[in-house]
Amino acid sequence: MISRKRVFEEMQEDQQSKNDSTFYFIHSARQLLCYCINIKFFKQVNCISFSDTENSEHLYECPMCSLTCTDIQILEEHVDLHLEEQSFSEGGNIRDLELAQRLQTEEDKWQRSEEEKREREEFKKLQRQYGLDNSGGYKQQFLKNMEREVDRGRMQPFEYHKKKADMMECLAFGIDDGKTKTSGVIEALCKYYQNENKDVRRVWLSAGVDHFHSSLGDRGWGCGYRNFQMLLSSLLQNSLYNDCLRDTTLIPSIPKIQSMIEDAWKEGFDPHGASHFNNRLHGSKAWIGACEIYSLLTNLRIKCQIIDFHKPTGPMGTHPRLFEWVLHYYSTDNECGAKVVCTSKPPIYLQHQGHSRTVVGIEEKKNKTLCLLLFDPGCPSQEMQKLLKQNSDGTSLKLLRRFMGSLKEKQYQIVAVDGVLSLEEKAVSTEENSLSKKSLR
Repeated sequence: MISRKRVFEEMQEDQQSKNDSTFYFIHSARQLLCYCINIKFFKQVNCISFSDTENSEHLYECPMCSLTCTDIQILEEHVDLHLEEQSFSEGGNIRDLELAQRLQTEEDKWQRSEEEKREREEFKKLQRQYGLDNSGGYKQQFLKNMEREVDRGRMQPFEYHKKKADMMECLAFGIDDGKTKTSGVIEALCKYYQNENKDVRRVWLSAGVDHFHSSLGDRGWGCGYRNFQMLLSSLLQNSLYNDCLRDTTLIPSIPKIQSMIEDAWKEGFDPHGASHFNNRLHGSKAWIGACEIYSLLTNLRIKCQIIDFHKPTGPMGTHPRLFEWVLHYYSTDNECGAKVVCTSKPPIYLQHQGHSRTVVGIEEKKNKTLCLLLFDPGCPSQEMQKLLKQNSDGTSLKLLRRFMGSLKEKQYQIVAVDGVLSLEEKAVSTEENSLSKKSLR
């Protein structure tokens, strides 16, 4: 027979080891109830005796609260009270749990709603940032900005109407108005370097290229288009590309370039990129990147390649391999010992997240460090024209020079032109380009 002492010790140990869960508490209480129901059977064993005499008083201790009773019936009633109290507590706990679960469900639903709202707002923000919010394109922005200039007294009404008429005419013919163009900078640089002997050991310059900067119609989003205009201006001066560009003898306007990219998509180039723009650029302020430039050039049968510099290759987040690649590009087939090498190589389209520029040359300093020469479409004509002055002391070159420490974006892409494609090579390129490439914009 199990001893009273052992039964109580087990129940007390069970009670001490239980956690706050109602399940374990009720389990222990049921054990107690079973014990109390059968306690009469153990009556002679379970009693607490103060004396070994026949007249000793028998006391019974409650295993839940240690209360001692002199009668077994009283103890059973006392234990029943414990169980009823716990049963009520159990019901309260269940109601509290249901309430807590309902509140948590409502909180989760509210958080999901807020997260979806933030995602929608962020998506709309990105659409606005990348010109995909259906707010109009070059024409609409040009007119809106001119109206703002008139309202601020910076433009006379007659000037507004004249510029509007000129803009509409250029758009109708699909050509750029040339008002943001600066020509002759490469030639001026060639003359400058021939007389400059301070710290430049050698310099390689691209073939002639015109600089184009953003205007009222594309400010804030048109850098990719302007860099294409720069690249195209150089190709138009090279007889090697006459056949490819026989239908493009003048620099196209930005809306025209958008249509040309759409034509490339229709030919099967970059279907992934086309789907990103819903196959539509014309009439939008959509940013373009290296893949759009590649597709456009290849569709014109101009041979080119995209090179990714997807991570820094030098200390402090720098990209020495990018500089080395540009040096190799310009110096190949131009290994003469001249200090100033005016090559026949077209400029290079350089893209990083959020902006693009055009590489027109590279310097090698006497200490062997390299410095890129960049045309930035964000630089206005009046600044670029300072480079044309014959008495320039070189300070204006700060507009162009970019040392390794100043190009520290995480990733860069370049598009480099390398000749002409045959019709067969173009067809192969179309098929290969159907494999998606990721473009930085």
